[in-house]
Amino acid sequence: MNIAVIFAGGVGSRMHSKQRPKQFLEMYNKPIIIHTLEHFECHPMIDAIVVVCVEGWMDYLRELLYKFRIEKVQKIVPGGATGQLSIYNGLCAAKELAGQQQAIVLIHDGVRPLIDDKLITDNIHSVEKHGSAITTAVVKETVLVVKEDGSIDYVPSRSHSRIAKAPQSFYLEDILAAHQRALAEGQDNFIDSCTMMQHFGKRLYLVDGPDENIKITTPQDFYSMRAILEAKENAQIYERD
Repeated sequence: MNIAVIFAGGVGSRMHSKQRPKQFLEMYNKPIIIHTLEHFECHPMIDAIVVVCVEGWMDYLRELLYKFRIEKVQKIVPGGATGQLSIYNGLCAAKELAGQQQAIVLIHDGVRPLIDDKLITDNIHSVEKHGSAITTAVVKETVLVVKEDGSIDYVPSRSHSRIAKAPQSFYLEDILAAHQRALAEGQDNFIDSCTMMQHFGKRLYLVDGPDENIKITTPQDFYSMRAILEAKENAQIYERD
């Protein structure tokens, strides 16, 4: 069983949106979260979707799911006090869906809508083969590791550097066990699943995703998403046989 756990529990303070969380901002008359969910809804290898939603917006999300005919969402759960706790809520809901079945979970940001079918497929196949899939992007500029005083500590090799993105995918029992171990040790604020699994010594495997797989966090990201969608729309009109 393959389950997408979509994290939409943030309020989007960096977006400066006063009326609604960033995942509910509209692009082409469709909220960003729906753009994201449609990729998983339409993918034949995804069996179910869990959405972790900011409290107070769960009923609105249900209205959107009905309006846009998103039928694979089987559970909507509230977010927690931290991103880690929110994802844990989603994983527990995924466990309820999976029961005793072995399941793969694809943990994804609700505001990362510019993924594609191949990336979802590659994540599932990597977990089946290696036990994990961390979506990455090639680093295109020089990365500097700095000290607390602001001076440069060292410059890592660009050819051996990647940017961690999403989905981040695992066997459900493995990532759930890591979350439970973290909570037992009093840790509740790991920045993402990749960081948590690395902390506990898990060997992780990478899957390179499309360049446009950006996270819509700031107004600039929102404008970039619009430009990418416009470019794709124009490509349909102007592409040659």
